[in-house]
Amino acid sequence: QAHLVESGGGLVQTGGSLGLSCAPSGNIFSIDFASWYRQIAGKQRELVANITRGGVKAYADYFKGRFAITRSNGPNTVSMQIKNLKPEDTAVYYCKSDGAWDYGGGYLPGPHWGQGTLVAVSS
Repeated sequence: QAHLVESGGGLVQTGGSLGLSCAPSGNIFSIDFASWYRQIAGKQRELVANITRGGVKAYADYFKGRFAITRSNGPNTVSMQIKNLKPEDTAVYYCKSDGAWDYGGGYLPGPHWGQGTLVAVSS
């Protein structure tokens, strides 16, 4: 059962931009330390960026510059903006949280994953 829901993927032309969102689902109210990963077909899932509950960000070296991770709506939504998209960015993008809180204030240790959202970049 996916506890996070990604949205915003789709087909975009080379050079375009896209915004992805990750929101809690089910009994999850807010998200703790969160990360975006991506998985290119036939390759291993790789870390893109992460963000703490307080908004401190970190990026894997390859993704510095074109990828921007943010939080909005307090701790409840984690987003990622991607600019200057390239065909090699075509992948399924996943959101992960290392933990989360439910509506009763209970802490749910992770990892919690979303089902992924496909980003396809045409040349």
